[in-house]
Amino acid sequence: MYVATVPNRNSPPALLLRESFRENGKVRNRTLANLSHWPPEKVEALRQVLKGNWATGLPLPQAFEITRSLPHGHVAAVCATMRRLGLDTLLGKKASRQRRCVLAMIASRVLEPGSKLATARALAAETRHSTLGEVLGLGGVDEDDLYRAMDWLLPRQAAIESALARRHLREGTLVLYDVTSTYFEGHHCPLVKFGHSRDERKNNAQIIFGVLSNGEGCPVAVEVFEGNTGDPKTLATQLSKLRERFGLKRLVLVGDRGMLTAKRIEEELRPLEGLEWITALRTQQVQALVAEGNLQLSLFDERDLAEIQHPDYPGERLIVCRNPLLAEERARKRKELIETAEKRLNQIVAACRRKRRPLTSAQRISFLVGKALGPLKVAKYFRWEVGAEGLRYERDLERIDLDAEIDGLYVLRTSLASEQSNTEQTVLAYKRLATVERAFRSLKSVDLHIRPIHHRLPDRVRAHVLICLLAYYVAWHLRRALAPLLFDDEHPGQRSGSPVAPAQRSLSARRKAQTKRNAEGLPVQSFQDWLKDLATITKNQVQPKVKSLPAFPMVTRPTPAQQRALNLLGVSL
Repeated sequence: MYVATVPNRNSPPALLLRESFRENGKVRNRTLANLSHWPPEKVEALRQVLKGNWATGLPLPQAFEITRSLPHGHVAAVCATMRRLGLDTLLGKKASRQRRCVLAMIASRVLEPGSKLATARALAAETRHSTLGEVLGLGGVDEDDLYRAMDWLLPRQAAIESALARRHLREGTLVLYDVTSTYFEGHHCPLVKFGHSRDERKNNAQIIFGVLSNGEGCPVAVEVFEGNTGDPKTLATQLSKLRERFGLKRLVLVGDRGMLTAKRIEEELRPLEGLEWITALRTQQVQALVAEGNLQLSLFDERDLAEIQHPDYPGERLIVCRNPLLAEERARKRKELIETAEKRLNQIVAACRRKRRPLTSAQRISFLVGKALGPLKVAKYFRWEVGAEGLRYERDLERIDLDAEIDGLYVLRTSLASEQSNTEQTVLAYKRLATVERAFRSLKSVDLHIRPIHHRLPDRVRAHVLICLLAYYVAWHLRRALAPLLFDDEHPGQRSGSPVAPAQRSLSARRKAQTKRNAEGLPVQSFQDWLKDLATITKNQVQPKVKSLPAFPMVTRPTPAQQRALNLLGVSL
């Protein structure tokens, strides 16, 4: 038998399965089947079988070879989430290469954070690390393409943030705002300045960026400031953004005590009609209330929070909270820091009294005292002087007792009327600032690694920070969808008991932490571990040993746990 190709005038040739036989000494042919409707690869496979190419005893596993294998499952999860969120149309209504490059940088920041050069290599056809470039339809990519895409993105930031605000903010909504810093490599960018380093990298200049989010911690907007900008000075820009660009006339702004200072409240918040706020008093302000007798421990005989009024804060409510666990922790920490500081000071005292080359320079001794006490932030608890005999010091017991009086106490300050938000609701609203802190941890170290930054142009720095924020927006929704398979609480924000007491994890979350499995019996992992797990679902290029047959792609079959994760994300491989 053989496959014959018969010309068919202007139509495609007919493919016929024929058999040769002898009749009366003559070779004759007869047609057994018409194979014209078969796909070419199927016809070619039959030809090879009829020629005997498969009769050599070649084992089936050796009949194919995988010419390339690329991680695919985590790419499918992230790209499907971006499509579900409409991130492509959020960036720009028209499809373009720049838009695909920006989507690639956002996805790469979630999957494999790195420099723009490393990202370009991971996307290029010859050196790609995953199927991301293929899924997004990117051909050859280099770092210049990514830089051009960043330049394309930044002018669209205002429109992107406004669209996010329409999705996640409403009139009268709760808005969380906080700032952080991140260190910078180099000194050529005008935004880079030396300032208070939250990363404890005093030798590195830095930038400041502030994030606005809704009450659930979903990010909405980001703004970059020079590295020496004080936290309160960033407020005016955000208020303008909320009121003018987002068009919110009524909202409740929540910020920490270092952000919403008394001066900012009087000059920037009070004049705005419809703008309410929640913040906290500084330590000195709380100590003043205690000294005046307005805060007494008898207030907390029955409850751990109380509401008071004070003439220094007209038209405002002061909510005093007392957390015994926090009091114990602050007392323990203060005791340990003071003892550590005394050990360091004793070393300086011994150096002043040693027989061989004792310390005698008052300037040098003062420098060493500052070096010993500065990092511990306990200089206020000591009185010291340099005399003829060297260093002498003692504890400032009055200052220590003054701070000990307010251990575990914090006072919230709000312009909200009790009809708008009762005492418990106000405390819980302020505690939601912790979600912004979690966002900063994710952006800076845990997931997205916004630092270190090497860009020199200010607009490139701003575009880099915006890409990282959009990546956190995607990761935030990924975490919410994967909550049943993560150690996270599946219903965040729900709590029982006093709002002052530390939040307790739900029973299901504690059970997942203990058994490392969820209610379905599936394994529970961290967010990063799930991305690594899904990356084991690979897209393989399979080449038959019969060279005339074309290669074909084949995706790894997911495990039951992986399939559950993909179902939660709405991903079909």
